[in-house]
Order: sequence, then C-alpha cells, then structure tokens
Amino acid sequence: MTAANDTPRPSLAARAPLLVVLCGCMIAMLSFGPRASSGIFLLPMTSEFGWGRDTFGLAIAIQNLLWGVGTPFAGAIADRFGVTRVLWAGAVLYAAGLMLMAYSATPGLLHLSAGVMVGFGLSGCSFNIVLAAFGKMLPERWRPLSFGAGTAAGSFGQFLFPPLAAGLNTTIGWQETLIVFGFAMLLIMPFSIALASAPPAPKTQERQQSIGEALSEALRHRSYVLLVLGFFTCGFQLAFVTTHLPAYLIDRGLSIQVGGWTLAAIGLANMVGSLGSGWLSSRMPRRYLLAAIYFARGIAIAVFVLLPASPITALGFGVVLGLLWLSTVPPTSGLVMLMFGTRYLAMLYGFAFFSHQVGGFLGVWLGGLFYEQMGSYDFVWWLSVALSFASAVINLPIVERPVAREPQPAGA
Repeated sequence: MTAANDTPRPSLAARAPLLVVLCGCMIAMLSFGPRASSGIFLLPMTSEFGWGRDTFGLAIAIQNLLWGVGTPFAGAIADRFGVTRVLWAGAVLYAAGLMLMAYSATPGLLHLSAGVMVGFGLSGCSFNIVLAAFGKMLPERWRPLSFGAGTAAGSFGQFLFPPLAAGLNTTIGWQETLIVFGFAMLLIMPFSIALASAPPAPKTQERQQSIGEALSEALRHRSYVLLVLGFFTCGFQLAFVTTHLPAYLIDRGLSIQVGGWTLAAIGLANMVGSLGSGWLSSRMPRRYLLAAIYFARGIAIAVFVLLPASPITALGFGVVLGLLWLSTVPPTSGLVMLMFGTRYLAMLYGFAFFSHQVGGFLGVWLGGLFYEQMGSYDFVWWLSVALSFASAVINLPIVERPVAREPQPAGA
C-alpha cells in the first residue's frame, strides 16, 4: 500500500493517458446522468403527493446551489490529498440521496434527499473533479481535448439517462427507477482508482502558495472575476431547461417521451459541442469562443420560444442547444488553468462553478415560482435570453495570460 501511495501522480498518466481519460469519462457520464433526468420525475412526484412545481423546483434548486457550495471545498481536499477519496465519498452520498428520494413523501424529505444529499454528492464526484484531475495528471498536449472529452462524457450521460428514466418510469415506476439510478452511482468508485495518485510537487521557480493566498489572488484578478460572472448564465440556463423543459413541452401539448428525447438530443449534440469546444480552445482566443457560445444560446432560446410547439421544433431545439450546452466548460477550465496553473485548479475552478450553480439555483427556483404565479414559463425564458447576451459581453474583456507572480527565492 505504501509504495502505491508514494507513486507520483504523473506516472500512470504518462504510461497510459488514454486509460485515465476513459475512466474519468465514465465517472463524468455516470454522475451527470441522474441529475440531468430530474425533469422526468417532476410530474410523477408532484402528481402523487399533490405538490406544486415550485416545491419540486426548490429541491433541485437546493441541489444546484449545494453542488456549487461544496465543489470548492471538495476541490481543495482533492488538491491536497488526491481525488479518489473525494470521488468515493461523493458517489456514496449521491447514491444514498437518490435512494432516499424514492421514499420522500414530504417536501422536507425531498429537499434533504434530492437537494442536500444529491447536491453535496455531486460536488464530490461530478465532472468538475474529473477535469481538475485531467489538468493535473495528463501531459499538456492531452489537456484541451481531455477537457472536451470529459465534458462530452457528461453529455452522453444526459443522452442516456433521461429516455432511460422516462422508459423505466412507465414500466417499473418512478421510485424503482431512482433506486436503480442510486445503485448505478456506486460504479463511480472502481473507475476512480485510475485517478489515484499524490499531488504534484510545486515547480521550484514558482512561489509556493497556501490555499488562502491562491484564493485571494484569484478573487483580485479582474479576468477571473469576469469569467466567474459569465459562468452564472450557463448554470441558470442549464438547470432551468433540465428541470422544467419536459413539463413545459407537456403544457404545450407534447408527451413526456418528447421531453425525454429532447433532453437526450441535448446530451447527444453536446458530445459534439464539447469535443469541438475543447479542440477550438487550443486554436482561438477562449474569450471569443465563450462570447460566441453565449450569444448563440440567446438566439436559439428566443427562436424556440417563438416557434409553434411540435416534436420537430423540440428536438431541433435540443440539437442546437446541445451543441452549446456544456461547450462553455473546456474554455472556462482552460482559462482558469492558464491564469493560475494546476496547483489549485480544482479549487479555483470550483469557485467559478459555484457561480454557475448559483445561477442554477435561481434558474430552477424561479422557473417553478413564476410558473405557479403566472401560469407559464415565458418570463424565465426571456430572462434567460437577456442573460445570454449579457454574458457574451462580459467575457470579451478577459485577458488570456498567466498571472504575474514573484519567483521562488533561491534556497526556499
């Protein structure tokens, strides 16, 4: 055991980088699948227990917020002690939350299971931790594409799980579906072994930082702050669509199956979009790529809301939005790594992701709240369009260069 624990982090990645990428991608796929299927459970649970959509929406909003709150802390622990223990703890908590959600007959229990437990579970085992591990372990030439591959794997989870959830709901029931998904999350644990290794030693020419110094440096960095603010919109849109799109389509006369397949289309197209974004991240300024993604999202959402509802328009929207869905992640994580290096990548990307999840909290919660008050989702759709255009502008002034640091003193 001691020899294994003393193995330097780069060793396995140097010998078999593809194995590291594949195992990380499996973790991203598994962890992203059930949370991308949350909208499939909205109507069955609210119908059975007589809740409003705002009750279910608040649970998923809490999930998104606590996913964001927990991610910087999980990232700091992973930066200090390695990712495997964090992935294991996250997988167990995620699985337990899904299984308890199956027996959540009160709003409080739903908020605890689907909200608190799944949210904190995701912070320990989602693709954020995987991407940080890729940034630390893999050779530099592998990093841009691996960021895209890890994000695309999460997208494949979104392609696979929502139609699976819709099908299982109609055959074995929504409670049994949640239990099956809970057991599936435990598969994260064996895949995480490939990401196990010790943190890399800091480069001798760089001044060694504490966690507090690294965070203070980042929060004073104008480009990092702009990046974090822009990422808010991504979370707002993704969480709102994931949770409320199936119900929105049913309100407009379509079936739950169309909702499931639309989410699946988003996930499938996002595999292409994420890989393409990872490829483009190393070939063009990342700030321009982010601005273009956010601007295109605003156009896509506006067109979708204005068009008549049909399976064709729903699936077409899924494909277009999917190309833009998580394509923000490779350039965002790449910019954090470019600015500050890999030493505290998991934590600093975690703080950016916290902004993303604050947006997710508001997107889910406001979606349910305004639906109950106004009887439609229109206000939140148009708010999402406005946020898209604002984020496109926010990303343009970002400066893409490493932060200036004093060199490490000789003999230190």
